[in-house]
Amino acid sequence: MSAESKMDALAKAQSALDQTAPARKRLNALFDADSFVELDGFSKNGGESAGVVTGYGAVDGSPVFAFAQDITANSGAVGKAHAAKIKKLYDLAAKTGAPVVGIYDSNGALLKEGNDALNAYGEMMLWQNNLSGVVPQVSVIAGTCAGCAAMIALSADFVVMSEKAELFMTAPFTAKANGEDVPGAGTAENAAKSGMAHIVAKDEEEAIAQARRILSLMPLNNLSAAPICEFAAPAQADAVLRAAAENIENADMKALAEMIVDKDSLLELHKDFAVGAVTGLATLGGCTVGVVVTTGEPICGCCCAKISRLVSICDAFQVPVVTLVNTKGFKSSAKAELKGIVREAAKVAHVYAEATTPKVCVVMGQAYGPAYVAFAGRNANSDITLAWPSAQISALAPETAVTLLYADQITSENPRKAIEAKYKAEDASPFKAAADGYVEDVIDPASTRDVLITTLDMLAGKRVSKLPKKHGNMPL
Repeated sequence: MSAESKMDALAKAQSALDQTAPARKRLNALFDADSFVELDGFSKNGGESAGVVTGYGAVDGSPVFAFAQDITANSGAVGKAHAAKIKKLYDLAAKTGAPVVGIYDSNGALLKEGNDALNAYGEMMLWQNNLSGVVPQVSVIAGTCAGCAAMIALSADFVVMSEKAELFMTAPFTAKANGEDVPGAGTAENAAKSGMAHIVAKDEEEAIAQARRILSLMPLNNLSAAPICEFAAPAQADAVLRAAAENIENADMKALAEMIVDKDSLLELHKDFAVGAVTGLATLGGCTVGVVVTTGEPICGCCCAKISRLVSICDAFQVPVVTLVNTKGFKSSAKAELKGIVREAAKVAHVYAEATTPKVCVVMGQAYGPAYVAFAGRNANSDITLAWPSAQISALAPETAVTLLYADQITSENPRKAIEAKYKAEDASPFKAAADGYVEDVIDPASTRDVLITTLDMLAGKRVSKLPKKHGNMPL
């Protein structure tokens, strides 16, 4: 074959690739303009398309690997060739230390391959879990993601869904045929409420944009430093924070967090899941931080799971964690006990204690008993614990403490409310905690942002050697 014939063959093969396929459009939207390079574009599965497009490119100038299942090619069916392309992608990501994005849109396995199709899913799951905690992984659910694919997608660090996408283990029509009819089953709305999706976007374009934003906040891998970006301080933050400290019981804790981090930088995760806590990524002084906020409500088991997930991800990639505490404690009821609140509280305490990334806690309001221990105490391995003058730190809630310790002092001249007020002002005072060595400093609320930036700068070189072990035994 002549050189000219070979070039004609190449041109013919390239023209056979459908450049208008949704998978390629999605990858081009993910990567910076003209940076996408496709891998294994000519790969076939018995003469048919492999059902997935793979390649690499740049996101905000940094290298990223990505795959997008192609619903228009054999319904995006997962088979040996499909898995082989993705496996090669993960292998390259492991060698180069670059993040991986998976865009899911497939009707399921290539059934004619039988057990080989199951093995293909296994290969994908193995490689994804091998890279867990090594490079950031983001799943974008742009269409149907079911069964084994759903497990794989949710094994990523972050899951972003389009409103019109579907995510389920068992097809809703199958469950309905078995007598279960759950409104909204498999929808993005339900995925958000159940904590499966970190972010739900109005369409796939916004979902991909959110994936880009997540990547822009995360380091390339577990050995790289997080990116540094330009930033601005929130307007009128000083006045807002001081005013909030005077009425911390009724404060909007998420709004206060937005007054502390860089302007418009808070990317909330799991917004519709477990509203007793707010978690997200943000920048503080231009550097990425994980943000955990307790909203003043009792902390339920789902809140614990939500917080544990973020702290674990941040620890894997050495992203500092800032915790803003104002909570009455873990949810106390017989129903909560039956749902395993003790196990979930132990889980969040374990994750905080195990994490070696820089951790700074600001007690802004209430922090009683187990909640203080889990989020701000020495067993939480907090590097620096700060408090506002409005903080209340105590082994027991003031109401309980008065009942147990000072019931004999309650009289008509010295009513319960007066004794509780005295307990809050003296025994539960942040100055008492500071005097006992459990708080490093009591700070002016208006200075919170500056103090945190200075503190995290001091902790930037933190290094911790731990006892030799394979891993801790988290109470799952």
